[in-house]
Amino acid sequence: MGDDSDLERTEEPTARRLEQARSEGQIARSQELPTAAVLVSAMGLFLFFGPWFFTETAELFAQGFRIDFRALESPRLMPKLFADFAIESLFLVIPVFIVCAVVGFSASIVTGGFNFAPKAMVPKFSKMNPLSGIQRIFGMNSLVELFKAILKFSVVATALYLVISLKLDEFLMLSMMPLEPAMAKSAELIGFCAIVVAASLIIIALIDVPWQKHSFHERMKMTKQQVKDEMKDVEGRPEVKSQIRKRQREMAANRMMQKVKDADVVVTNPEHFSVALAYDPASDGAPVVLAMGVDELAFRIREEAKIHGVTIFPAPPLARALYYTSEVDQPIHHDLYFAVAQVIAYVFNLNSTNPDGSLPVKPDPSVPESMQFDALGRKAATQ
Repeated sequence: MGDDSDLERTEEPTARRLEQARSEGQIARSQELPTAAVLVSAMGLFLFFGPWFFTETAELFAQGFRIDFRALESPRLMPKLFADFAIESLFLVIPVFIVCAVVGFSASIVTGGFNFAPKAMVPKFSKMNPLSGIQRIFGMNSLVELFKAILKFSVVATALYLVISLKLDEFLMLSMMPLEPAMAKSAELIGFCAIVVAASLIIIALIDVPWQKHSFHERMKMTKQQVKDEMKDVEGRPEVKSQIRKRQREMAANRMMQKVKDADVVVTNPEHFSVALAYDPASDGAPVVLAMGVDELAFRIREEAKIHGVTIFPAPPLARALYYTSEVDQPIHHDLYFAVAQVIAYVFNLNSTNPDGSLPVKPDPSVPESMQFDALGRKAATQ
């Protein structure tokens, strides 16, 4: 069989393929969305807390340029003063870092969800193949990423150029302003620039997210042969087949149990077989088998019949004949009409008495020789 990459991928990816790809770290991811989200969150912080932030920053700058004469007299104080200054600066920027980290992490899992894939950390020698590297460099995905990078740079550069051109006079005035007013004005200009750049990046992110989902879906598509091979692999395993058959048997048994309450009689071989029959006197049809089973299932049918007051009629030869010649939800074999009619007539007359006041006599159904079976389903020898 040829390489699947050379065949047309027309089939939708299966759940198993998507799960395997996820375990290997292959999920839809947009790099533009976290970037835009982090910038927007930082911009929001500056808009709400900008004056306070830049006032505190200006105060720290001012402290840094003040001379502490204690340090001149005792040089050992210099590391402590430096550490205090660094700690104050750190506490000033930590809230920004935390907010940006949380927003960036949240935005990164929007498209593909959270995924921890240890397999993705294992080195793959196939990635060291120079030919594969060249294919990745000049592949369609690389060309798309290059186009996105150029587009992003162009959009951001154009936005900044327009902002700087519009605010050029205000930027030039900063050098002639006192420190604190200059810092406040810088905050205003930076906030304005951030708004413009964030708006441009949001536009790019809104384009990139659908593209990444579409691109990932196309990469995950399968050839017809891959789908067939996967079905063989999944369904061909003995444990899977065994579980499927077990589940099917359980579902069929449960459906039969629900029908036992509608039966008119359950014909049994008390040790092994049970067959639940229903007959509609108003119709011309033959009695129908509602449920049947052997051993444990036969016991369950009898117990269900007792719960719903369905008559249980022990007749071992007839029970075996019905079990081996009938299908659930199908009429009984025509050779068993007379024997079953005897049982049905007896059951229907149980609540009545004969003219002489006696109860109906329990029949001994006669099963034709051609319909006689042993416990293993082997036909009895005929003369």
